[in-house]
Amino acid sequence: MRMGLIAISGVRVCNAKLLEIGLTLPGFVHRSKVIASLPSLGLLTLAGMTPGDIAVDYREVPDVDAVKEFPGEYDVVAISSYSAQIKDAYRLADLYRKAGVLVILGGLHVTAMPGEAKQHADCIVIGEGEPSWPLVVTDLQRGRLKPLYDSRGREFDLADAPMPRFELLDRDQYNRLTVQTQRGCPHRCEFCAASIILCAGYKVKPVEKVIAEVRRIKELWPKPFIEFADDNTFVNKEHTKKLMRALSGEHVRWFTETDISVANDDELLGLMRESGCAQVLIGFESLSMAGLDGLETRSNWKAKQLDTYKSAVERIQNHGISVNGCFVLGLDGTGPDSFNRVLEFVRGSGLHEVQVTIQTPFPGTPLYDRLKKSGRLLHEDSWELCTLFDVNFEPQHMNVAELESGFRELVATLYSDELVAERQRKFRRQLRDVKRREH
Repeated sequence: MRMGLIAISGVRVCNAKLLEIGLTLPGFVHRSKVIASLPSLGLLTLAGMTPGDIAVDYREVPDVDAVKEFPGEYDVVAISSYSAQIKDAYRLADLYRKAGVLVILGGLHVTAMPGEAKQHADCIVIGEGEPSWPLVVTDLQRGRLKPLYDSRGREFDLADAPMPRFELLDRDQYNRLTVQTQRGCPHRCEFCAASIILCAGYKVKPVEKVIAEVRRIKELWPKPFIEFADDNTFVNKEHTKKLMRALSGEHVRWFTETDISVANDDELLGLMRESGCAQVLIGFESLSMAGLDGLETRSNWKAKQLDTYKSAVERIQNHGISVNGCFVLGLDGTGPDSFNRVLEFVRGSGLHEVQVTIQTPFPGTPLYDRLKKSGRLLHEDSWELCTLFDVNFEPQHMNVAELESGFRELVATLYSDELVAERQRKFRRQLRDVKRREH
């Protein structure tokens, strides 16, 4: 039996005016392009759980319309995609099924919209993939593949995580590889469509497992850049300090996503620097209390940190670690003044990199449900608008046109050559100071 693991990659902004600006500004949507160019760690992990008597290929399809012929001759394919590309994934799935190939669909979007997904698949997997995959494979080999495998309510211990099959990747195609060190996030922001949809709690992978994956990558890529595919890496400080100490001997450069609490732990920041941390991405979300209030469904933790944002950036970057600050425009409680707030903060804080997005109602999130219930969702099931840069809701304190135009102007200013160079100069000075102290 031959199995194809297929990732639908690529991010396409629908807003024509924004796309036109983006094409002229190298910094714009940079982070999204990085994400789109990362391999599907979920599919590689499933490959690591697939027995050796099944031949497995990994393929990426950036443009379904450009597919002239099927990428390989398979008996079964498992397809993965983000919400923004899910309709492309469905079209490819339909083509495979028409050709007599069994199709399995799973992941975040499928878990959020199982009724929709099952129309395009012979089998859907809901929830975390690892608990169900062994049974999926066994049933497949016996010719008894079921239409649904549901992992929800079944806890998967990351101590049992398989080694992802990184060797399936084309070594020349990737300049960074992903490793997962934990899963979940305690903040539960209402717009978040990350792994909280797949698993209910927060859990960590044993340090020894993480290091083994890093070393496996190093066998294939001599000097890899590692991206930790975590929702919030440093929630468990004891665990991550142990991980940092272990990483310090591996001589790799790495990136991850976290919250602002890392700034309060000098020991952790020192360990991060020593272990090769190049950058952390932090979701500041908003620069007003009105924008942060109620953003989290369980607490108002981020709102309580607002007054520390600027000092936190300084403390982290004074350790030689770049901060990529993320802001969401269009949050309830915010109006047209939010664009200038972001610009002033970026310039005044010395933030090295910045990512701005538009509030996006992803399926399965509390935000989507709330906007739909209140009649503020512009288009139901328009998943192609889930790009983080397209507007699909009625803002609370401005209209759609104001949000779109304000966002475009902010993007044009933030990613102008002048401001990019200014941010780089400031961080280079901080980096020189750090290196002087180290020597």
